[in-house]
Amino acid sequence: MDEKKNIAYVSIILAFTAGFCDAATFTAAQELFSAHVTGNFVVFAYDLIRGAETQSWLKLLSFPVFTLAVIASGYYAPKLKSPYTLLFVEGVILLVTGGLDLAFDRPGTTWAAILPYVIVLAMGIQNAFGRMYATAAYAPTTMMTGNVTQLTLDIAKILMPGVWNSDKRPAFGKQIIIIGGFLGGCVAGAFLAAHFGLWTVAVPGLLLLLIAFI
Repeated sequence: MDEKKNIAYVSIILAFTAGFCDAATFTAAQELFSAHVTGNFVVFAYDLIRGAETQSWLKLLSFPVFTLAVIASGYYAPKLKSPYTLLFVEGVILLVTGGLDLAFDRPGTTWAAILPYVIVLAMGIQNAFGRMYATAAYAPTTMMTGNVTQLTLDIAKILMPGVWNSDKRPAFGKQIIIIGGFLGGCVAGAFLAAHFGLWTVAVPGLLLLLIAFI
């Protein structure tokens, strides 16, 4: 990737966005994961054994929507002048989603059913960006299990130097930026979505647009 942005800012914004959107949809859209879409398998299975309703089956739509976003991102990315255009598009999608939710969403309406999956679409773009341009951020920003695992191994190398033979210096600061950004996004997303609604995904949408200027 020829063009480079400030990697620290990009990392924390992307991690915050993923955590925010995941927590916001889980809180305000009947426990739908938008960033960690595989989590919807677990939620669906749990709903299934309790007698899944229509909303539970709709969670399965997150996979084709997510897949469509990834395929489209992979197709258009080489045609774009800047890979960060993908993040700009993601930000616009979240802003538009927030605006539509604020203007038209009512419980039980078509908008209420569709808009969470538009957020899934945005998260699909971010996941694709992370895969195609891995050096744009310190670490993956949408899935934290691998980052927590790496952080734990790095700590173990320091606590047990005789067991872990490695000359590589642990990148604690980078891991903290990613994990801390995601956690902060989760807290903010859950709180704002619970108190004000799903339209608050416009907040990370605005942050994504800032990447164009950093």
